[in-house]
Amino acid sequence: MQLAYYYVGLSAALTVLLWVPYILARLVAWGLPAFLHNYPEGFPVKRQERPLWVERSQRAHLNMVETLPAFIGVVLAAAYLAGDDAAAVQQLALWSAVFFWARLAHAAVYTLGIPYLRTPAYLLSWLAILAIALQVVV
Repeated sequence: MQLAYYYVGLSAALTVLLWVPYILARLVAWGLPAFLHNYPEGFPVKRQERPLWVERSQRAHLNMVETLPAFIGVVLAAAYLAGDDAAAVQQLALWSAVFFWARLAHAAVYTLGIPYLRTPAYLLSWLAILAIALQVVV
């Protein structure tokens, strides 16, 4: 059970850290005074164009924010229902690891704009959630 919870913790930490790239890009683009003031002069009417990688980074973060609650929910339910069933606990740990690594890959691929890999990484993470949910249902 501890391994599944470990990957829940790593996934939550990843979610917290995914905002760092686009916040640092905002700091560099706006400068420290405007960043600390919250918005630069004339914002949002005068809005600086952001590089595409910054836009993609922010979307990767928001996507993880939307996905994390479902992952946590199915892991907690499956962990509770698994009890002392070693096979169920092992499956839960496996799919929790798959979720984390798929989401890490998704964030990297999405931010870097690598074609054809973002959707498979995303679908793999959802497959992991569905596999865990199946443990709850069955």
